Amino acid sequence: MIYFKDGKFLEEDEVHVSVNDRGYAFGDGVYEVIKIYDGALYTAQEHLERLIESAEKIRMAMPYTIEELGEIIQKLQTENEITMGHIYLQVTRGVAPRVHQFPESIQPVVVGYAVENERPMHYLQQGAAMKSVEDVRWLRCDIKSLNLLGNVMAKQEAFDHGCQEALFVRNGLVREGSSSNVFGIKDGVLYTHPANNFILNGITRRVVLQLAKNLNIPVEEKEFTLPQALEMDEFFYTSTNAEITPAVTIDQQPIGQGVPGPLTRKLQVAFDAQIPMLVASGNVEERESNGPAS
Repeated sequence: MIYFKDGKFLEEDEVHVSVNDRGYAFGDGVYEVIKIYDGALYTAQEHLERLIESAEKIRMAMPYTIEELGEIIQKLQTENEITMGHIYLQVTRGVAPRVHQFPESIQPVVVGYAVENERPMHYLQQGAAMKSVEDVRWLRCDIKSLNLLGNVMAKQEAFDHGCQEALFVRNGLVREGSSSNVFGIKDGVLYTHPANNFILNGITRRVVLQLAKNLNIPVEEKEFTLPQALEMDEFFYTSTNAEITPAVTIDQQPIGQGVPGPLTRKLQVAFDAQIPMLVASGNVEERESNGPAS
């Protein structure tokens, strides 16, 4: 397996991380995960733009341009001959003596690698179970940072109860999943949390909103409560790896008929149909200007 670190493509045993790296010491960094379908990178432009945005939000200067990052991830895919899987790209503030404030003249550390994995077809077809968990994370969930302990603990709690995903609830309001965005459908209207500091504005979330527009499905980006979530006709969660996964139960209570619903299925079909175009164009804004996906 070929890895990337600070300008070099290396074998795994050649990649070393310093104990003084601020990503290791503080979780001081950001990351992205980019899906590979049929050997092609999916929505890579959006992911790299969000990586830059996350870095700016934590006042960290990126050492590479989007174009250079694009070349890096493309080479990781080709060198590792990954046809179905994902690219992981991580940027930390760098290596320095352990102090909380930003050290001067520090150089960010960039690491990337490719992983082969399959689509989660069982859950895409049969649906998954979710468990509600109190959201105790910090208030900048819009930053895709390395600080994921709250997400990890929530995911483990869900797994401990036989569920595949956690559903974060803060002040009685549904926010997102532990590694996903969430959507509910009621009376033909698609509901999802607005993109603010309480959630990460997922790339797949944005794709689904565009697909809903193309399919003339009404959308309301507004907060809703856990009891309202339980009364939805359909529910699903989205992420780069989860795609559009139906949630058929929340806290062991069936959602709707307890099976993937018709509008969820319609969105899944549209998602599958537009993957080739997404790979080719690589940009949501370009797709919007060119009209509905085929």
